[in-house]
Amino acid sequence: MRNAISRRLASIQPGQLRFRRHPCPLCRQTRLFVRLANDETGVRCLHCRATPVTLSLVSVLLESQPDLAQKSVYELSSRGALFAFLQRNAGSVTGSEYFADLAPGAWQGSIQCQDVQALTHPSGSFDICTSTEVFEHVPDDHRGFAEVCRVLRPGGRLVFTVPIDVHGRTIERARLSAGGDIEHLLTPEYHGDPVGNAGRILAFRNYGADIVDRLLASGFDSADLRMPDHPAPWNYGRAVVVACKAARTGKA
Repeated sequence: MRNAISRRLASIQPGQLRFRRHPCPLCRQTRLFVRLANDETGVRCLHCRATPVTLSLVSVLLESQPDLAQKSVYELSSRGALFAFLQRNAGSVTGSEYFADLAPGAWQGSIQCQDVQALTHPSGSFDICTSTEVFEHVPDDHRGFAEVCRVLRPGGRLVFTVPIDVHGRTIERARLSAGGDIEHLLTPEYHGDPVGNAGRILAFRNYGADIVDRLLASGFDSADLRMPDHPAPWNYGRAVVVACKAARTGKA
């Protein structure tokens, strides 16, 4: 916790500190937001600690799934503002983390390890799957998307965010060789990781608008990019990806 506070204080950009009251979709009321830096990672709801990325996802989730209280949700994490929101508002919520030294399905304390490329959940287990900033770190995202599609019920939805250039195409930065070694195609890019991996994790790709095609090729019936109706304070917002599984079981 102390390290996290130190990193946050170190990220403050002189002259950028601002406060503003704004509706928070997670808190379901107007809250005080702080801006520590002029980017999406520097903005937080002071009550629930949600960033504009999480605000965008929850806004789109509530718009597309007003009956969330009757739905079972699988969130590809077990902590943070989104997981806490789902615990309060979904019919049921299941979380997990990826631990490189554990087999999928194993437990580390009260947290289950899952690899999105090889989920141990039975087919048709959930109505909704959510994630923030996960799939760019998955070596084989085709397998990951296909696995999420498998564990969703007919008509289920995957609602998620990734860093994305909505006007560009996906750029592969790294891949796994047949022997399991990482081959870098471009200069390595790392993102912060609060769970492990020395606080950072490799990005295998930078997504573009063709992520929609990748989802369709992985078994989803439809997919699109959606901007929230109400942007986060200071007009920060993130495109949210929504992919739907066919309502009938004739298509995976």
